[in-house]
Amino acid sequence: MNRLSRLLWALLLVTLPITSFRYMPFMGNGTVVRPLSLYPLLFLMPVLLLRLWRKELKSPWPGHFTVLAAFSLAAIAATALGAAFAPIELRGLDYFDRALRAFLTLGIGLAFFLAAAWMNQTEDDLNFSVRWLMVGLMAHLVWGAIQFIGLNTGHRAELKQFQELFSVRGLVKNKRISGFTFEPSWLASQLATLYLPWLTAALLTGKILFPLPAGLAKRNSRFAKITWVEIVLLGGALAALLATYSRSGLAVTAFAAGITLLVAGRGFLHSAWGWLLAGFRQDVVQSHWRAIQASAGRVLLVLTVLALFATVGIFLADKGYIARFWTTDFEDFWGYVVDVSLGPRVAYAAGGLRAFDQNPLTGVGLGASGFYIYQNIPDGVLMGVPEIAEALAPDSRLFPNPKNLYVRLLAETGLVGLALFGAFWLGLLADALEALHRPTNLGRFLGTAGLFTLAALALQAVSQDSFALPELWLNLGILAGVFYGSKR
Repeated sequence: MNRLSRLLWALLLVTLPITSFRYMPFMGNGTVVRPLSLYPLLFLMPVLLLRLWRKELKSPWPGHFTVLAAFSLAAIAATALGAAFAPIELRGLDYFDRALRAFLTLGIGLAFFLAAAWMNQTEDDLNFSVRWLMVGLMAHLVWGAIQFIGLNTGHRAELKQFQELFSVRGLVKNKRISGFTFEPSWLASQLATLYLPWLTAALLTGKILFPLPAGLAKRNSRFAKITWVEIVLLGGALAALLATYSRSGLAVTAFAAGITLLVAGRGFLHSAWGWLLAGFRQDVVQSHWRAIQASAGRVLLVLTVLALFATVGIFLADKGYIARFWTTDFEDFWGYVVDVSLGPRVAYAAGGLRAFDQNPLTGVGLGASGFYIYQNIPDGVLMGVPEIAEALAPDSRLFPNPKNLYVRLLAETGLVGLALFGAFWLGLLADALEALHRPTNLGRFLGTAGLFTLAALALQAVSQDSFALPELWLNLGILAGVFYGSKR
């Protein structure tokens, strides 16, 4: 059973990049969150439950799942209360239709979390998971590179045709890459919350995810101690992030990387700074020629880094989609929001908050915030925003959502639900910070990855609200499982 569960778990990790799989007959036509990894998850969960019944899992219930269970109970209670003042149906959907759908997505998310926690209870489990996670990233990067080249050489039609073989959506109209995901911002979200945490942690702690074979490593001992594969994957992931032109993805990555470096990377930064200064100290370098070589090499490295940052800045500034942030006049708030293409997201979040006003303590029920959005969209974005105009059309079948996890939690589960979900994240943050102070490399690796993941999710939640997206749960499940397993 252990081999079967590992096989299914590896399949789940490799298929994570495909987020909107076309062939899911049990999903509605309007559903865009369709992770292909749901298929291996559906087979994996019965196997894990059987292993749980056989008591093969040493740490079956991580402590953080208790908080998630409390949140789920609070959501059930909020939905039961919300039924008492249920709104009229919208677009052919009534209150209980939306509640059923919302609990289904929450159940999917909890299943991802539990599967990740149960499959990761030792360091060996963690290494297995991260390696297969990186295999999925490699596929992402290869297809993303093909998209970037194809879109810039006039092969959009061929790329679109291939993308539609597995995705409900082809490619966006501009030259932004989306990899295997639904759209570029989803690819950026996956990179920031799924893959970059582990690659950053590997770089800061020196952990080698793909070690050389024993014989080759013995003959090349110095080469074997450098995280070559991890550095290449990190560079590829950052290049793919830039090619998405996702403003939210860039902001999330910069924020999470900054927090992680300040908290977990101080030792790395101190060592790097010491190495840089050592090249200019005569007492460290033994000969005059070696001193010139050392100082020139470091100057060249600094200039290369500065040139790289300048190139990235020019690359992004050349994209009007991003440059609008500083080229648009800030004379009117809603006018500015519309001009920088944030109108729909801000409008839906503002409309969703009106549902919170109905019942601040427990909200209006899971899945019900959309009933309050359209009639409460601010007047400033009703004109000149095609997405909202299309959504408000009489023949539209679109059902609105807040597009902001914090707003959704407040609107649908109230202050109670937001507090419990926040407690879940804060509990994991406490574990991550505690792991950073462990004397083992495993602790530092886990703590760094956990800190990056939580920082990324905290900001990413401003622009996403679906419980069914695996990246909201998977890394947290891995961290919870290993944290709890290492304490037993």
